[in-house]
Amino acid sequence: MSREMCYRCFWPKSLCWCPSIFPIETRTKVLILMHPKEYKRERAATGRFTHLCLQNSEIHMGSDFDSHKAVQEQLHDTRYFPMLLYPGKDAINLSGSGALTGLLQNRQLLVILLDATWRNARRMFNRSLTLQRLPRLGIVPEEKSRYLIKKQPRDWCLSTIEAAHELMKALDKAGLDTYARPTQMLDLFARMQQHQINCMQDPTLQNYRRGPGRKVEQ
Repeated sequence: MSREMCYRCFWPKSLCWCPSIFPIETRTKVLILMHPKEYKRERAATGRFTHLCLQNSEIHMGSDFDSHKAVQEQLHDTRYFPMLLYPGKDAINLSGSGALTGLLQNRQLLVILLDATWRNARRMFNRSLTLQRLPRLGIVPEEKSRYLIKKQPRDWCLSTIEAAHELMKALDKAGLDTYARPTQMLDLFARMQQHQINCMQDPTLQNYRRGPGRKVEQ
């Protein structure tokens, strides 16, 4: 028997996180580009949680965005200054003082986040000339990844929600935005992971992808 789902957080209604999420307003607009596998198979939902925490954000699913109408319209909108949050030697270090002030020229910052595994994020980047041509943003995280239920390729590789937290923190510090509720995303991430850990330890608990009493997949 199928379970009733919350179609806002996409968790079962009995596990819905929405009452504890308070979207914050930001000057920065965030586009979260979600890989199809992340949409179909992900357990952590960090991209979706990021979207729910940031009022001025959107999620678009795909693996190649060169012909994605909604994304292309915003990337070519002259009101925005689009940038891709992605590492690289030419990435502008947002932690540097005044790094973006001269570039924005009164345009609204539009930040693209790739919501995928690191392998699939590279594939998304390599398949899309649009993404490759965007100026890149870089951040220096103050802490290592807090991911407990998934192994990151390196300690400093962050989940989508951690990257968004570090982005907003750096923007706030640079005076380019205001980061209200700076603990919300990490608290939500920690609670979600603890719930998944509890389910792995006790198979009778209801999980994100399974009902109670089913064997936990290893």
